[in-house]
Amino acid sequence: MNPLIILILFLTACSGTIWNHPYPKDDSGKNILYNAFAERPKHLDPVQSYSSNEILFTAQIYQPPLQYHYLKRPYALIPQTVDKMPVVQYFDVDGELLPAESDVSSIAYSVYEISIKPGIYYQPHPAFARDDQGAFLYHDLTRKDLREIFKLTDFSQTGIRELLAEDYIYQIKRLAHPRLHSPILGLMADYIVGLREYAETLRKEADAASKDAYLDLRKFRLEGVEWVDAYTYRIKIKGKYPQFIYWLAMPFFSPIPWEADRFYAQSGLAEKNITLDWYPIGTGPYMLIENDPNRIMVLERNPHFQGELYPSEGMPDDVENGLLEDAGKPLPFIDKIIFSREKEGIPRWNKFLQGYYDASGIGSDSFDQAVQLSGQGEATVTEVMKSQGIRLETAVAPSTYYIGFNMLDPVVGGRTKQEKQSARKLRQAISIVVDYEEYVSIFANGRGIPAQGPIPPGITGYREGEEGVNPIVYKWQDGRAHRRSINEAKALLAEAGYPNGIDAKTGAPLVLYFDVTARSADDKSILDWMRKQFRKINIQLVVRSTDYNRFQDKIRKGNAQIFEWGWNADYPDPENFLFLLYGPQGKAGNNSGNNAANYDNAEYNSLFEQMEKMEDSPEREQIIDRMVGMLRQDAPWLWGYHPKDYALYHAWYGNVKPNKLSYNNIKYLRIDPTLREQKRREWNEPVIWPIGAGVTVLVLSLVPGVIAYRRRERTVELKRSAA
Repeated sequence: MNPLIILILFLTACSGTIWNHPYPKDDSGKNILYNAFAERPKHLDPVQSYSSNEILFTAQIYQPPLQYHYLKRPYALIPQTVDKMPVVQYFDVDGELLPAESDVSSIAYSVYEISIKPGIYYQPHPAFARDDQGAFLYHDLTRKDLREIFKLTDFSQTGIRELLAEDYIYQIKRLAHPRLHSPILGLMADYIVGLREYAETLRKEADAASKDAYLDLRKFRLEGVEWVDAYTYRIKIKGKYPQFIYWLAMPFFSPIPWEADRFYAQSGLAEKNITLDWYPIGTGPYMLIENDPNRIMVLERNPHFQGELYPSEGMPDDVENGLLEDAGKPLPFIDKIIFSREKEGIPRWNKFLQGYYDASGIGSDSFDQAVQLSGQGEATVTEVMKSQGIRLETAVAPSTYYIGFNMLDPVVGGRTKQEKQSARKLRQAISIVVDYEEYVSIFANGRGIPAQGPIPPGITGYREGEEGVNPIVYKWQDGRAHRRSINEAKALLAEAGYPNGIDAKTGAPLVLYFDVTARSADDKSILDWMRKQFRKINIQLVVRSTDYNRFQDKIRKGNAQIFEWGWNADYPDPENFLFLLYGPQGKAGNNSGNNAANYDNAEYNSLFEQMEKMEDSPEREQIIDRMVGMLRQDAPWLWGYHPKDYALYHAWYGNVKPNKLSYNNIKYLRIDPTLREQKRREWNEPVIWPIGAGVTVLVLSLVPGVIAYRRRERTVELKRSAA
């Protein structure tokens, strides 16, 4: 056959085929959500997991009793597995029931009664599998049984069972497990009656047992939790702690069945990475079916999830935005979620533009391509993005990124009274010169609000306008805040004992040390910028970069001097930010503490203890204002900024409303796979004419040579015939 005809047939066959499609052909047109992640999750066990890159997965799998309403603002707690909001009762030291409005000082303990809905079932799992006699199939595995087992799906049988109150009790007990090291044990031991003593009991039991022995927590009574019936349990809290209700919406208080704990504790499974940290088990809408955190994480619909409906009410503009079109319909809408690991921003961005990711954040390199600002400063997508049907959603995150000073350090924290006064002026001077307005503009494309204190917008205690300005760093003039001058910072530095950056006692230049986690080459400009800020007042800043584990170890031991950190709200209450500077929460010497600056002010501590036990009220807000004022004066942090989240969504991605406190939101989302497939084909139609043209040119360029060769062959043949 003529080569040109073959080429034409080949190119015709390829028409309509997407050559660069990164997913299996069989998945085309299916109800799948495609997303990406950058950092591999370390923990998927809810007793240990406490990072935002982990809750992306755990929140879809586990179900604590409560959750946040997807649409309502301010954020409102609603039932998830419970049939109604928990009932709270207060008691005095004699066990007598007190009225709800009783004085805090008279309340010895609070009791939360929690009743879960019947008919909720766990995902299928080998831990529940039983034989015909009702005995567990996989609770007494031998080395021989495990020869052909390499992953959880190698177990041929699975089972299910109903969610029970005892599962929530079992998980609360796991907070004290000596081998699990829950990051909230220290905090919860201050509130849940008997939890600290229970942890000590378990520690002794674990020390007396072999290293890998199963510790059956059902055998040990925890005073602070009480089983009432199959669907009801109670939690007993010391005194009054109104914020505890928010913890009941966090994965730490999700149910874990004892069967799973028993199953995963068997010898030989951990060696094969078959653990609860790798294979979670939950009652939520999705279950993890593939865990390859260096490449891909896949969630699939839990076949036994039922009974939850899309919200039927929200905010006034939710109807206009189409967010109530699915009101009352059963959840979830999406069958499968495929998370692909993307370490670099550019490949992720390009795949989003090609339609291979359904949503995307916006990196600095892509910001101008994606976003434009209107004359009023409102962010919208560019015309190019709009032509593809891409839309922008923004929200101020309830988060604070800050730089902390280690108050145990003799230079920036001080030890004697005189040293502390000097160090405070040093911190105030640095607070003035590190220009976070400039930082947000350069490195965050304006996506942030310079912080005036630890509390972010949307949380009680955050103030707008003049009353919200930090007077140590800013002056209020002409209706807005102006950062104080470099000369004012230099004056404070001189008062601190470092005129022009020189130690008045030794005559040596002032050198400070900034501890950060290991950075990529792209972040060099940020660190150079930070050095430049300190040089404004002639302070030399030495950056000490290390890996994350080493960095955490330095923070735990109190060996860092200045460090970068951040905090995302666990719940919408100022206590969740103010506790980060509460003295007893000091990180050094307290692995579960969250006060990385080791700030310890007796008056602040006293006010915190008063404030945390109060319900929202004008009196409570006055105390919060006093506490924030003290923090501004003492400056244990450079207050940094509160980030604004910008995200882009394709036209086929529906029911999107940013909810920065709720992470179990995938069940509300909807995908139009037909539209997605259509757009992918439009945007990725292979341009094949250059190939055809190139092959044609190549063929034509060979024709003269072929003709010459055939002429020569004919000439030789004629000569042979003549001879």
